Amino acid sequence: MTEEMAIIGEEAYRAAKELLDAANLEEGQILVVGCSTSEVGGVTIGTLSSPDLAEAVFGGIYQATQEAGVYLAAQCCEHLNRALILEKEAADRYGYEIVNAVPQPKAGGSFASTAYKAFDCPVAVEHIAAHAGIDIGDTLIGMHLRDVAVPVRIRTGQIGDAHVVCARTRPKYIGGERTKYDTKVR
Repeated sequence: MTEEMAIIGEEAYRAAKELLDAANLEEGQILVVGCSTSEVGGVTIGTLSSPDLAEAVFGGIYQATQEAGVYLAAQCCEHLNRALILEKEAADRYGYEIVNAVPQPKAGGSFASTAYKAFDCPVAVEHIAAHAGIDIGDTLIGMHLRDVAVPVRIRTGQIGDAHVVCARTRPKYIGGERTKYDTKVR
C-alpha cells in the first residue's frame, strides 16, 4: 500500500471512530456510508471510480465498525438507485428485503463493490434506516438514515480531497411541552 493510500485509510478510520464515539451506537446497530472515490481522489463525483481508493477508505471504516460491533452498510451510486450492500445477517435482523444486484466499480461504485467482496455474506437492499452515517464526497446518504438525523461535527473534515459530513439519529420526541424525555434512548 502506498503512503498516500495508508494516509487515506487512516483518515477514514479516524472519521468513523470519531462518529462512532460521538453517536454512541450500540452493538448491532447500522452505520451507513456513501463514498465517492472520485471526490476522494480530487475530481468531480462520478468521474473516477477507483478500487484502490475504495479499498483504503473501506479498510479504515470497516476496521472501526468491527471494533465497535456495528454493521456497515455501503451505499451504491445512482446507477443502482442508491441501493445498499450489507451483511445478510443485518438485513435479516432488521427485516430488510433483499434485492438482486452485485455492484461493479462503474455500476454501483467502487466503495460498494469493495464492501461486497469483503463481507462474509453480502446482500443488496433498497432501503434501510441506519442509526448513523458518513457521507464522503457529498453522496447524499440522508435517505438511508432514521427519521431524525442530528449533524455530528468531527475533527476529520476530509478523507483525501473529499468533504466529510456525519450524522447520528435519535428517536422522535412526541407528546408536547408536558412530556419528559429519556435522553439516553438511542
